[in-house]
Amino acid sequence: MVKKTKKDTKDGIGAEAEADDQLRTAESQTGEAHDDPDLKLQEKIKEAADNYDRYLRAVAELDNYKKRAVKEKADAIKYGNEALIRDLLPLVDNIDRALKHAETSCDFEAFKKGLAMLHAQLICSLEKHGVQAIDCASKAFDPYYHEALMQVPSTDHEANQIVDELEKGYLLNGRLLRPSKVSVCKRPDCGNQ
Repeated sequence: MVKKTKKDTKDGIGAEAEADDQLRTAESQTGEAHDDPDLKLQEKIKEAADNYDRYLRAVAELDNYKKRAVKEKADAIKYGNEALIRDLLPLVDNIDRALKHAETSCDFEAFKKGLAMLHAQLICSLEKHGVQAIDCASKAFDPYYHEALMQVPSTDHEANQIVDELEKGYLLNGRLLRPSKVSVCKRPDCGNQ
């Protein structure tokens, strides 16, 4: 292994300096102007500062965007049902009127008719917002849309056919909101009779 001495290091530095001088001489002979290194350094420092400033602004803008998106999402969740509730308020008003009228009137038929109108108004409001009742009448039992609460022996229905709907089921824009609660036909065994 060869040990470097101070003289070797100086010669190495001297060789680099000599190469730089030759490069400058070649540039001046070809007509290319060599910029002052301090001037180039100042330009690069300024460019770096500008890039850093743009970076800080972009980071701040991204942070503000994230905060705004979180706030908008929270507001959408908080006030998302506003249109539905606004459509249900007239129904509440009509129920209040019906109750007030029921206090002074003994006409059961008018009360029954008013209750049917309120039901129709509620169903209309729900349908306007994508709620749809599941039709179960004489349909085959489907575990995706129906919940069987009991089996009923019947000769009037096919096996696993819905006999009676105990509670209506609903879809919200095609997605199951609540399954229908039903009773399902169980065909009586012919061998037991």
